[in-house]
Amino acid sequence: MDYGISGKTALVTGAKKGIGYTAAVMFARAGVKTAFIDIEDTKEETEKLQKEGFDALPVKCDVSNKRQVKEAVEKIVSYYGCIDIAFNNAGIQTPQKPMHQITTDEYLKTINVDLSGIWYFMHYEIEYMLKQGSGVIINTSSQGGVTGFPGQAAYIACKHAVIGLTRTAAIDYAKNNIRINAVCPGAVLTPMTEELIQRNRDVETALLRDIPMGRLGNPDEIAHAVLWLASSGASFITGQALIVDGGFTVK
Repeated sequence: MDYGISGKTALVTGAKKGIGYTAAVMFARAGVKTAFIDIEDTKEETEKLQKEGFDALPVKCDVSNKRQVKEAVEKIVSYYGCIDIAFNNAGIQTPQKPMHQITTDEYLKTINVDLSGIWYFMHYEIEYMLKQGSGVIINTSSQGGVTGFPGQAAYIACKHAVIGLTRTAAIDYAKNNIRINAVCPGAVLTPMTEELIQRNRDVETALLRDIPMGRLGNPDEIAHAVLWLASSGASFITGQALIVDGGFTVK
């Protein structure tokens, strides 16, 4: 599928696996110079793409560490010269249990990755995009950003906050030719979802019962939405939370 974004530069956080990996690969194969950012090493993933003739850069970074985020963005700008597209996707889940049982450390770890990680990247991305005079940012929220989910209080709080951050920043920078949107995946078959299901087998049954399409989503279905939001086809769209959930939130 041609999104008309060939020749641009993108960064993707959480690019080692799941939605982030799938989106990063799709960006690269669409002709986008793509930085694969993850707390784990992504050299194997990027070298495979390089051998296929695509431009992919491995960047190791803990998104909850502001200094590392600054250095990662500077490395990408130094290497590629600009950042046209940013997909701020890295995230973790809180162990599933009632709010009063979630420890302060678990809460803070979730906040630091799922919310502060996006805040830090947006801060430095926007600085460079203002200098460039344009840019597109897509943040990963969740269907949980517009609903609740039992046993996931810290995670859900972050995902709601990501939508609020996205909408407010979109207003702040709309006149600077910077578009900022969020994608809200539903239940998608990723390593994170598999881990949640393994902890509680009833979760999969409950999810399938409440998804009108009757199935879990695939990472590429979210990645296609991200690439479209990054394209000129979405040029009049900013401040939106695009829900991709098989109908879960409309039931």
